[in-house]
Parts: sequence; C-alpha cells; structure tokens
Amino acid sequence: MNVPHCRKSNHAMLGGLLCGFPITGAKLMDRINRLIATVLLFQRKKRLRAEDIAEYFGTSSRTVYRDIDALCQAGVPIAGEAGYGYTLQGEHLAPVMFTEEEAGAILMGAEFVRHLTDASLQQHLQAALVKVQSVIPSDKRDHFERMQSSVSVFTRPAAFQEHLGSDMLSTLQQAIAGRSVVQIAYENRHADASAREIEPLHLVFYGNHWHVIAYCRLRKEIRDFRLDRVLRLTILPEQFSAHELFSLSQYLAEQYDLREPHEVRVEVASEALRIIAAQKYYYGFVQEEPRADGAVLTFIVPSLQWIMRWLLSFGAHITILAPAELRVMFAQEVRAIALRQMNGLSNIADRSGEFS
Repeated sequence: MNVPHCRKSNHAMLGGLLCGFPITGAKLMDRINRLIATVLLFQRKKRLRAEDIAEYFGTSSRTVYRDIDALCQAGVPIAGEAGYGYTLQGEHLAPVMFTEEEAGAILMGAEFVRHLTDASLQQHLQAALVKVQSVIPSDKRDHFERMQSSVSVFTRPAAFQEHLGSDMLSTLQQAIAGRSVVQIAYENRHADASAREIEPLHLVFYGNHWHVIAYCRLRKEIRDFRLDRVLRLTILPEQFSAHELFSLSQYLAEQYDLREPHEVRVEVASEALRIIAAQKYYYGFVQEEPRADGAVLTFIVPSLQWIMRWLLSFGAHITILAPAELRVMFAQEVRAIALRQMNGLSNIADRSGEFS
C-alpha cells in the first residue's frame, strides 16, 4: 500500500500513536518507546521487512503490522509494498529526546572523537553537540552541561596529531561513502615517496595511528596506508565499483597471521609492572608469573622487531629471558644508542674546549 505524506504537530502525532489502544502505565510507555524506536530504525535503513522489525524488537509480525498502522495514522510517511517491505518516504523525523544515559554516552564518545581525530571531524562534532543540546529539555540542560564539563580523555601524544592534514579524515570519509578514487602522495617507513591512486575502503585507528585500508592501483592489491605518512590527498572525479568481497576482519587477520609466532619471556622489575600492565595486552600478552621483585611475562608475537621497540622504552627495568635472538637484537640496539649518545657527549666536550 502507498501511504500519503502528511504533516501533523507533535501533539497530533502523539494522539495518533495512541488512537485505538486503551492501555496505560508501563505497557503504554513500552509501546510509545517502541514506536519512536521504529521511526529511528527506518531512518537508519532504506527498507525494512515486517519480519526484520519483529526480530529487532522481539515481537510478532502482527504487532509490527499494528505499529506500522499506528504510525501511518499519526502521519509518519511510511510506504509498504507486498514482497518488498516498508520504506520511510519524504521528510525524516529527527529524534526529539535523549535519556540521561544516552546523553552521557554521547558525551563520552565525543571526548574520544575530540582527541583522536583531525580538525575537520572536531568541527563537525562541535556542531553535532550543539544540535544535541538544543533538543534536550530546558530543565535537563544544566545536568547535561555538568556532565559535559566532568568528562575528559587523556591519550598518549600521537604522531597523527602533528602530521595529519586538518581535513584528511573527513575527506576520506566522503570518498569511502561516495566510492571516489583518491590520489595520494605517500611516504613509506623508509622515507621513499610515491604517487598512488587508491580506492579507499575503510578507516581504522590502531597502534596510535589512523590508517586507510584501500585498493592500491599501483601495487594492484589491498594495502594499509598510515595517514600521517600521506603528504597530499585529492579526491578524483572517477568512481570505483564496490569491493563486494572485501572484509576488514579477514584482511587484518591475514596481515597479522601468526603462522610463525615467537614466544617472548621477559622479567619485569616491580617498579615497571604498573606501567607495563596498561599496555601489555596490545603486544600479545598471554601469561604472568609473579616473582619476589617483579614478574615474568610471556608474549606471543608475530615479529621480534615489533616487540623489541616497545620493550626498549622500559630500559633497565626489564631483562629478556627468551628467545636468545631477541636478547642479541636488544643488546645491539642498546649498544648503538649508547655509542650515538657518547659521540654526542664528545662533540659537546670538544665545543666546550673551544671556549675555555
């Protein structure tokens, strides 16, 4: 059936929702909440079948038919077609209220966005928070503002905060959504620069950096590009076909496949345990054996070079027990650091002698 578009006031719409349903108390509120949630569900999906809605709310299809009928009577522009499902036509209805818990969750997420994105998304975030605040009832706004001022997120300084372009994340979001080819100038970890045309598929934040997973036309395969190494970025007018078989989880699993894992055992002094405890799960931690003056930690890792860089940050507070290969790598790296610093001290001493 096709339902005509209809404009009604909020009061008239609420009356329409309740029309013909003589229920009170908790059951009435459950029904109102479900009807509002149904409208929001339509705003997220282009098409919904009765069985999809029934599964989402844990109700019967007959209940869904009654709910859809009530929404139509209230003027919500829903169109239905046998064998196809329901769609929300014309104007979309904005959510008109948030619970205190929902507002708190939005604020918590907003703080993470503020610290882990670039200027473009932070600007959009601020505009979104203003809109959220505008629909909060006046008697709840002081509560909302107190929550907003009492939430803070402190993260480790990330390289992307210095090197990421001010609008890179927002630009890539639009390119992914629009399936637009992007041209980048990219510098790899060896500082070799190259021009690439990529088909961006997914934005990912891990390892304290933003990455775009994209099909690289130069290498002719899916690649992982760290965004702080992107020197320039331009959206091209060309669009690419959807990569229907792409799976982010499968791609990442293949990239970090532990077909030849390394078991690493490290003795950690007690004064460093608290610091290492906050980070160990990012580095393949599997076991901890308490000792009188600390603990022995076991890790399973794909690369010794990868974990060595992290372990170096703990200096003399750790002793590598196994494997022997990592002990040699660690000792060589420490010796190279020491020689560099000693050379630096010698240069300072030489320059001091010139002015004595």
